[in-house]
Amino acid sequence: MIRLYRIEHEGGPRYAAESEGTWRLVEGDIFGVWNEGPEISSEGVRLLAPVQPSKIVCVGLNYRDHAAEQNKALPAEPLLFIKPSTSVVGPDAVIEAPAWAGRIDHEAELGIVIGKRAHRVPLHQTQDYVLGLIAVNDVTARDLQNKDGQYTRCKGFDTFAPIGPCVAMGLDGRDLSVRAYVNGQLRQDSRTRELIFTIPELITFITSVMTLLPGDIISTGTPSGIGPIVPGDSVTVHVEGVGALTNKVVAQ
Repeated sequence: MIRLYRIEHEGGPRYAAESEGTWRLVEGDIFGVWNEGPEISSEGVRLLAPVQPSKIVCVGLNYRDHAAEQNKALPAEPLLFIKPSTSVVGPDAVIEAPAWAGRIDHEAELGIVIGKRAHRVPLHQTQDYVLGLIAVNDVTARDLQNKDGQYTRCKGFDTFAPIGPCVAMGLDGRDLSVRAYVNGQLRQDSRTRELIFTIPELITFITSVMTLLPGDIISTGTPSGIGPIVPGDSVTVHVEGVGALTNKVVAQ
């Protein structure tokens, strides 16, 4: 398995490929042709958001236990909403919580990074369009969600889409641990085998509606255990095989 990190290197962003603890600079385009270049040290490396998606397509109520805690019926088909590109931040960046918005929640999720333009992808070809997997924190203004009855405002604030720490290539997403920790305390703990709609099903369904571009992310939904975060908290989303994505919460 190869993990692709986007890093700050000599004053600009570069990709580095990590395998078995060895880091090498990437030469070429990760969405096209690339190869591994010279070895570098990972010590002191500043991690950036691994991709710059044009959009994050999120799936609501895609774990049975989360639907139960929300007192909602299981959906007959995937429930979609979009987080804008401007909500994206990377590892160690801050989540800015607007005090006027009320309760702000963490939502740990597995994300799928699209590797090439995807439009009406058949179920049996979906894997051909996956670059790799990523961790996502679908930060949500819960009071606004309940007030608005739809998800654009409550999910779309700047900094409300931490992603990272890398794109894990060659990782099977069918049964991975997804966890959230707040100040080191375990809040969410489930596995992707509990998804109502699978990764291939989501890719086929979403691309029947809209075209996904290289770098776009499908965020597959959050398990039960969502809860509030406040300024001063440190939130970590951990996806097995991908790693830990940690962000601190500050007042906007």
